[in-house]
Amino acid sequence: MYHNSTKVLFVVFATMALWLLAGPLFAADAIPAQAPYVKVIFSVGGMIGAGLAIGLGCIGAGAGIGNAAAGASEAVGRNPNAQGKIMMTMMVGMAMAESIAIYSLVIALILLFVNPFKDLVLG
Repeated sequence: MYHNSTKVLFVVFATMALWLLAGPLFAADAIPAQAPYVKVIFSVGGMIGAGLAIGLGCIGAGAGIGNAAAGASEAVGRNPNAQGKIMMTMMVGMAMAESIAIYSLVIALILLFVNPFKDLVLG
């Protein structure tokens, strides 16, 4: 498994990436709306944000589902008589992990079609 230093580095780099990417987004009201390239840059930024949202969300869901399946397989291997209870618990855990991917999809669709920053950039 991962060491604590790897987890800390991941959190630090993820925080730095979000910090660096958030500045241009919140400074969008300073961009003149009359420029023809603003709509293109804003649309591409929304697409990149949606891709990152669904990509990172699905990575987490996939890791959770894989962990649940691995744990259930190991548990059934140790105690085959408890297979029914283990599988039911595994399915509930997998459904909870999959809901994170669905939340990521909702955020991605909001960024693509109902972007709340559209009025700031495009006027």
